[in-house]
Amino acid sequence: MRKRRGGIKRSERLAGWAFVAPSLAVMIGVIAAPLFFSLIVSFYGYTFVNPTFSVFLGLENYKNALTDPYFWNSLWVTVKFVVLVVSLEFTLGFLVALMLNREIRFKRFYYTILTLPMVMSPVAVGLIWKMLLHPDLGVLNYFLGLLGIGPVNWLANSKMAFWSVLMVDIWQQISFMILLLLAGLVSLPKEPYEAATIDGANEVQKLFYITIPLMRPVMVAAIVIRTIFAFRTYDLIYVLTRGGPGISTEVLSYFIYRKTFMGLNLAEAAATSYVLLGVVMLFVIVAFRAVYRSPQEGT
Repeated sequence: MRKRRGGIKRSERLAGWAFVAPSLAVMIGVIAAPLFFSLIVSFYGYTFVNPTFSVFLGLENYKNALTDPYFWNSLWVTVKFVVLVVSLEFTLGFLVALMLNREIRFKRFYYTILTLPMVMSPVAVGLIWKMLLHPDLGVLNYFLGLLGIGPVNWLANSKMAFWSVLMVDIWQQISFMILLLLAGLVSLPKEPYEAATIDGANEVQKLFYITIPLMRPVMVAAIVIRTIFAFRTYDLIYVLTRGGPGISTEVLSYFIYRKTFMGLNLAEAAATSYVLLGVVMLFVIVAFRAVYRSPQEGT
């Protein structure tokens, strides 16, 4: 009997590996292999002009990346962009999710409107908004002109370009935050709210003592996912500003692109990519430690 059970379990394991093998092969070929190749490249003098592994540089590429003033500017722009865009999207998204988590009319219509920007390609969104923000032909400046306000050079002004890109990103990505937080609100149990109502708690007390504590895992997951996506922002920057004016909107993703295809230095670009990966992983680890920390540890 034991041999038979062992044979059944062994056959089940083999069948499981047979089903998983195609997915593993794709993941190894698409994700693991490029990561390993770029890691090896980051230790050599590998460029598009001289694409060989003949010159071993060790950590020299990482040192060059960390001593490049343009890298630190891009890192600062990236951190500022990520913090602002995630905090604003989370705050506005949570408020909208709270409003939609009620019995209101035309709820399906609102869901449709929220879904449209999220499913659009970032390149398409960038092209649409680049036309809307055009200093001479843009609709936004037209309406400002009706109010007696002069035209604003949204994307060519070093101070306005960053906030314009921020606004476009929020316009597209806030739908993701709303729907994710709304899914968490809908799944909350009703019993705590009923008990709080019997005890005489008002809506504000329910929000701070029931909704927010119960929503904590969903909130952290939403912030982590959106932060990872924000660190990867490249499409909007490329279409709207190309990192300009100057380097005022050059995030790390675009800096790595410029280092690769304009500087032709694949090795330093790979090293910078791993620095960016380290920053993102550090944030993810801290966030997950915060969400899975027990209440006793937090007090």
